[in-house]
Amino acid sequence: MKLIRYGNPGEELTGVQIDGINYDTSAFGQDYDEKFFANDGIEKLKSFVDENRDSLKVIDANVRLGAPVARPSKIVCVGLNYADHASETNAALPSEPVLFMKSTTALVGPFDDIMLPKDSVKTDWEVELAVVIGKKASYVEQEEANDYIAGYALHNDVSEREFQLERNGTWDKGKGCDTFAPIGPFLATKEEISDVNNLNLWLTVNGHKMQQGTTAHLIFNVPFLVSYISKFMTLLPGDIISTGTPAGVGLGFNPPVYLKEGDVVELGIDGLGTSKQRVIAFSKS
Repeated sequence: MKLIRYGNPGEELTGVQIDGINYDTSAFGQDYDEKFFANDGIEKLKSFVDENRDSLKVIDANVRLGAPVARPSKIVCVGLNYADHASETNAALPSEPVLFMKSTTALVGPFDDIMLPKDSVKTDWEVELAVVIGKKASYVEQEEANDYIAGYALHNDVSEREFQLERNGTWDKGKGCDTFAPIGPFLATKEEISDVNNLNLWLTVNGHKMQQGTTAHLIFNVPFLVSYISKFMTLLPGDIISTGTPAGVGLGFNPPVYLKEGDVVELGIDGLGTSKQRVIAFSKS
């Protein structure tokens, strides 16, 4: 099953995608949030959809899609998790996963604009596989990790490299800016993806291919990451783990290439759809 959320920002309703068509499930009565995942929401939603399949309202194709998960308690990201990306940024291969946090206020829909932060000159792109946690996870064994996963989604881990690397602090400074976490178009439940460690992922800027990779080249695979991260923090239902990006980021070019107003970023992962973001100038809301 594929879960979607749609409507105006902050007012999203719930839905599902079936055979490429989006249907409203707001009558189900619960957002796709921590409580939903913690209380066997996916199975209950499946039953609801099965029972009401013939009466579900089709959602207009032009309606905005939001992030498929309501604001999670945290977005945990993994850095340098592809050897080719580590190489292009002149970083050593990590002996353990590099972890950083991405602000939940960065979360936006898959077709929303990316807004350049004030004074930004080095905003970059990163196509990534996102893992959505399905139940409370603490000190999870690797062989049990799949039991704690609700599903997967497409994520653009937008990054401001000057803030991240040159501002005398943690990576978080360049990762959590507003609009820096477009996720979706949908959350695919785990049975939708036959082999999460063998998915192609790609990204283009203005139609030019920048990134092309496969999750088969992850240094630390999905079960390992769920287990590893759960040893350092409790993962709550609905939390997101973003698993890293392959080579082809703007920082890795010589000279580097960064996003500017008017650019269009498109990205996709096998089985997880595609997304598209337009880059706009900073505007204080």
